[in-house]
Amino acid sequence: MPEPRAHRDYVTVDGKRLETLRYPPSGKKPTIVMLHEGLGCVSMWKDFPGQLAKSTGCGVLAYSRYGHGKSGRLAEKRGVDFMHHEAEAVLPELLERCEIEAPILLGHSDGGSISIIYAATALRKPRALALEAPHVFVEDLSVSSISKIRAAYETTDLRQKLARYHDHVDETFWGWNDIWLDPRFRSWNIEEYLNAIRCPVLVNQGENDEYGTLMQVEAIKARLPGTETLVLSECGHSPHRDQPAKTLAVISRFARSVAESEH
Repeated sequence: MPEPRAHRDYVTVDGKRLETLRYPPSGKKPTIVMLHEGLGCVSMWKDFPGQLAKSTGCGVLAYSRYGHGKSGRLAEKRGVDFMHHEAEAVLPELLERCEIEAPILLGHSDGGSISIIYAATALRKPRALALEAPHVFVEDLSVSSISKIRAAYETTDLRQKLARYHDHVDETFWGWNDIWLDPRFRSWNIEEYLNAIRCPVLVNQGENDEYGTLMQVEAIKARLPGTETLVLSECGHSPHRDQPAKTLAVISRFARSVAESEH
């Protein structure tokens, strides 16, 4: 398959300027929309979007959420409902602006949670969900690890490392860290949203995920017993970085099967 060509651009959605990276689909294949983790952005996906486009022939759209990457600077504190707002207001408008119908949503961590909310609430449903280490409720492990990364941001070179990817690194970091450590967020839970999902679902998670246990996967399977799961050994919170070949293979196979089932 020839090397797909990337197109970088900005789009205004929900009144905010968002950074986008896009690969066109081959023929009438669907588009995979990539939703990054809590401290992620377009550039932190590295070459994974291009590999996915080449492997599947699907279109790929990756975007940096407001406050991340080269998107607009976060100007306010995030609310407990920030993932709901992304799923119910931002993502539908983004898909409409980009003329994408029935995408495959590939969501990592917070992006996976946003994908679940979207699939449950959107009028225009996704074709499928490919979820990497999604959260459906808040665990003690998550809070503990996020507290530790807060200390690392203040005392190590973590800030400098993140600044390579985010134009407004302090707003990006504190916007994410503060809300996850807010006591009001401890009761955040989206398990009930799973009941409304009817599309194919793939969940992959690392055995050594420092931000969530396999209870997240079990909770999803309890409500969606048809869910395909992959638990990766020697893998932390980011399967596409820790086990890139296996992760690319399983997501590509899943996306191809979804695309072929439409014909």
